Amino acid sequence: MQIFVDTPDQYVAQLPDDRKVAINALRQTIMENLPPGFEEAVGYGMIGYVVPHSRYPSGYHCDPKQPLPFMGMASQKNFVSVYHMGIYADPALMDWFTAEYAKRVKGRLDMGKSCVRFKKPHEIPVGLIGELASKMTVEDWIALYEKELKR
Repeated sequence: MQIFVDTPDQYVAQLPDDRKVAINALRQTIMENLPPGFEEAVGYGMIGYVVPHSRYPSGYHCDPKQPLPFMGMASQKNFVSVYHMGIYADPALMDWFTAEYAKRVKGRLDMGKSCVRFKKPHEIPVGLIGELASKMTVEDWIALYEKELKR
């Protein structure tokens, strides 16, 4: 379920009430914990946190017109998803996240390469997502992205 809008606030306005609560809690927590230099934006039909062109002019290699993506969140048909490119690219960060998730959340982690899916929006471990957002600076992400891109 992609939502096509221009701003994060417009995105949230189109959500059902239970999803608005979850997405707003995630937005607030991510913005409170995200290191300086990232910007909130809308792209790929979701709310995202990106390295702007002013900081990384090359943009995203798949579409250089787009800023370099870092995190995102979306309200899908059957779940809320949180995307974090760093856990896909950094095995140590992935290990930290999966270990912390197991300590804090009952039930199985539903995860793809960089996507964590939450079927019950009221059970999203918002604090853990905030901690995850804080783990990588813009400089760290650019360096890791460029290293992986050269592979």
